[in-house]
Amino acid sequence: MLDSGSAAAYRNRRFFRIAFKILILAVAAIVLPRLLSVASRRTPTVQAAPVVTGSAAELWPISVDYPEDGSIFPPGITPPTFLWRDGVASYWNVDIQFADGAPPIHTVSKGERMRLGPIDPDCVSDTNELPRLSPQQAASWVWTPDAATWQKIQFHSIAGPATLTITGYKDANTTSSQGHISFTTSVDPVGAPIFYRDVPLMPSAGANGTVQPLSPSLIHLIRWRLKDITSPESRTVLTNMPTCANCHSFSRDGKTMGIDVDGPANDKGLYALVPVQKQISIQNKDVVQWNTDGQAGKVRVGFMSQVSPDGQYVVSTFAGTSTEDVSNTYYVTNFKDYRFLQVFYPTRGILEWYSRATGKREPLPGADDPHFVQTDGVWSPDGKYIVFARAEAVDPYPVGEKKALRANDPNETPIQYNLYRVPFNDGKGGTPEPIAGASNNGMSNNFPKVSPDGRWIVFVQCHNGQLMRPDSQLYIVREELRAASAPTLR
Repeated sequence: MLDSGSAAAYRNRRFFRIAFKILILAVAAIVLPRLLSVASRRTPTVQAAPVVTGSAAELWPISVDYPEDGSIFPPGITPPTFLWRDGVASYWNVDIQFADGAPPIHTVSKGERMRLGPIDPDCVSDTNELPRLSPQQAASWVWTPDAATWQKIQFHSIAGPATLTITGYKDANTTSSQGHISFTTSVDPVGAPIFYRDVPLMPSAGANGTVQPLSPSLIHLIRWRLKDITSPESRTVLTNMPTCANCHSFSRDGKTMGIDVDGPANDKGLYALVPVQKQISIQNKDVVQWNTDGQAGKVRVGFMSQVSPDGQYVVSTFAGTSTEDVSNTYYVTNFKDYRFLQVFYPTRGILEWYSRATGKREPLPGADDPHFVQTDGVWSPDGKYIVFARAEAVDPYPVGEKKALRANDPNETPIQYNLYRVPFNDGKGGTPEPIAGASNNGMSNNFPKVSPDGRWIVFVQCHNGQLMRPDSQLYIVREELRAASAPTLR
């Protein structure tokens, strides 16, 4: 949980509940339509009042699993699939009422079940298995409004909440169950498509028995996609990469993209900076070679690189003055279980910034202390601050430590990060300051992202390590990271 004992911390917890639901709704609305297809799931919508017999106290409670009560949807997002569980009814009335006084919406659900969608046969192997519905998913009933109905629901849930009531019936004359939730629609649009990497979960064992998350011979299966939340399908924009590319970011104006490219010996030694256009081609002139001494594979560098808002700088995690190789700066363990096949987090390193104008890379004062690991650096929207994760530097593999056999294994090297901010100050840096609500709370706070208006920081919180963890959850805190004259969002 976030820090307690102050009014500010209490507000942060309230803001988290709202923002976390926005983020989960956006992700689920993208993933669910691709994962699930529901036969005959759309039913005609009419405006009428439901018939309910018996008192609410006599009705069996319906568990509405999605969306959560109090959720906030971004405007224009594709229609979500409403999920509920009810073991007594044979059909349901679905009613939506609006606080703005608009006529309610009423429809009838005959009992459609959740089911799996199509499977890519190229991504099936003997090291994974076909997806299966969980017991909860298999017990769920579903309803998806058509596009016109959802547009109406969104329009009338901006000024005030929409209340969803699902009423179950054993037969035409017997009301058996009921459940309620409320949700609203934000006035703030997402404003940009989502660029992401689609990687199959197919662990393999190398020649020496080392487990690899994905065999080099299968890298061509990785797809880079662009997803507009107003469209039901994503669009594939890049395939058949000859080498692995991963961490990517864009300048604030969307004109420059930076992306990590695996260099020789998988050392993460190359970084590409290219203009964004309809057809993007990465050429030698666009590539920065972090390993300027040419010692490929000796030092893993360029972790979680981020392009500055103006596209002129890059901040990233480097080994600094250390001559140690990757085995002494990162904790890495791969597993054969495809459901969670890798644990990866830095235990040493500093932030350095790269100037496109000079071609030089320099440490950032305030985030270059070798007694700490400083990582996950991101820019404030105006480029004046860097927000980053920091923890005491430790050996990734202490002598005598047993090998972890799974994620969150007690034998993992323990490390907990705190979020800090430091002025960029034209590369001169400054004094790091902890982020209230995202530091010194007994948890690992990591992988921050700053909202476009500079008022909020969303980050990952888990018990140990960072980012890709079974217990990772998204949190949000209020933090002013903007100039006084910067525009504000409602």
